[in-house]
Amino acid sequence: MATRVFIDGEAGTTGLQIRSRLEGRADLHMIRLDESRRKSEAARREAINEADIVILCLPDAAAVEALSLIERRSVRVIDASTAHRTARGWTYGFPEMARDQREAIAESRRVTNPGCYPTGAIALLRPLVQHRLVPAGWPVTINAVSGYSGGGKSLIQAFEDPQAPGHTRDNFRLYALGLGHKHVAEMQQYMGLHHPPLFAPSVGRFAQGMLVEVPLQLWALPGAAGTDDIRRILAETYAGDRFVEVASKEETEALASIDPEGLNGTNRLKLFVFGNDKDRQLRLVALLDNLGKGASGQAVQNLNIMIGADEATGL
Repeated sequence: MATRVFIDGEAGTTGLQIRSRLEGRADLHMIRLDESRRKSEAARREAINEADIVILCLPDAAAVEALSLIERRSVRVIDASTAHRTARGWTYGFPEMARDQREAIAESRRVTNPGCYPTGAIALLRPLVQHRLVPAGWPVTINAVSGYSGGGKSLIQAFEDPQAPGHTRDNFRLYALGLGHKHVAEMQQYMGLHHPPLFAPSVGRFAQGMLVEVPLQLWALPGAAGTDDIRRILAETYAGDRFVEVASKEETEALASIDPEGLNGTNRLKLFVFGNDKDRQLRLVALLDNLGKGASGQAVQNLNIMIGADEATGL
């Protein structure tokens, strides 16, 4: 029997991308509401309780409200909002984060899809904290740039539509200057840090794609780990994973730059270790599609795990 799936908020940026990845699958039955009924609470309640799995592509408050519409205990949820990423009782939907994470996702009734920035940052730093190469109390800084699609419809319109409110001609801008970005809490929790990382996000004039960077002064860290040691730890951590790859020393040293759009349209996450062993400095960099592994692709991957399908189906 096909798994019944309802995307609540399928008209949004993430919802549309998830739907495109799921269309045509014989193992799924997609429950759809026509445009006139999408905002009807009664229609949404009916669709939610008809589904086996509901994928929430909604603002935080609306995602919390949607959970209150669930009447059947058997309904499982993947929440793409920020609302439950550090909440008790929810499984963090980053399958490659830990050895037992896939099993936890497969058995869970409530899965929270990670944020795009945290996916890159956690992949880079969590293994180093676990191996005690970076102390849990270390003052971590995360620099990142995303395509403007990460800001949803309003930011997309601001960059693309000259008639839109807030239209901008900026090619690049920093934001979250008050140091209160909503992704900080999940990064701290799943990196295993004692203190919130200093997070410096930015947005560029490109629709999608993302770079996340964690700079490290190796000379200030305890121990004598060098560039090759750090790369080896990351490579061993993600060995055999289908979607997370660590660039080799040869590939890394041949690069003069990295294009943030380099993995667009994929569910891949690629990690780079750039080092200067003479000065004992390091730049850890993650490349991903903020709408792929950073959102819709990851949601589809989690869905596949939850229903026992091949993890890469549709990806």
